[in-house]
Amino acid sequence: MASMALLRSSACFLLVLSSSLGAANGMYRRAGGEADEEGGSSSVTDGARGGRRAWPGYLYTRAVGRCTPQFWSSGAEQWPNIVPQEAAVWKVFGSRSIDKYGPRLTLLEATMRTDDVGGSPFTKLVKHGSAALINAYTRKGFPFDSWEVKALLLEALVSEDAAAAQAERFEQANESCV
Repeated sequence: MASMALLRSSACFLLVLSSSLGAANGMYRRAGGEADEEGGSSSVTDGARGGRRAWPGYLYTRAVGRCTPQFWSSGAEQWPNIVPQEAAVWKVFGSRSIDKYGPRLTLLEATMRTDDVGGSPFTKLVKHGSAALINAYTRKGFPFDSWEVKALLLEALVSEDAAAAQAERFEQANESCV
């Protein structure tokens, strides 16, 4: 009798668990994942962890695409040798950038910044400019060449308006890249 009650309660627990996981996966698909033809979830990427499958109910992902600053800071793909993660921003972009970013800010730190939303346009410029530079080296068909990214970032340091406009162009290029 006791073993029957234990079996019944275990079955109920498994039923509740499987239905809640299925509902969570359904919520994820509605939030942006895709379903395959059989109704199951296809290769939905976790983004923040770079996994092949999404976590059940995990609705927010940090990395939007393969070219964003969040993607490059996640370590999901190896950086090109020509721009190592630990390289100082001023050494990569030129000495004119040392006034805005100091001597110690690295490319990895620039892509990891979270103070660009509502903050200084110069912060957004270095964040998206760093990702654009990496994309210029690694993504075939990226709209900017590496020398062009460097020149445009330096030209945009003249004013907040110029920095905001160029940061927006870099952001659009990073997000539309495949």
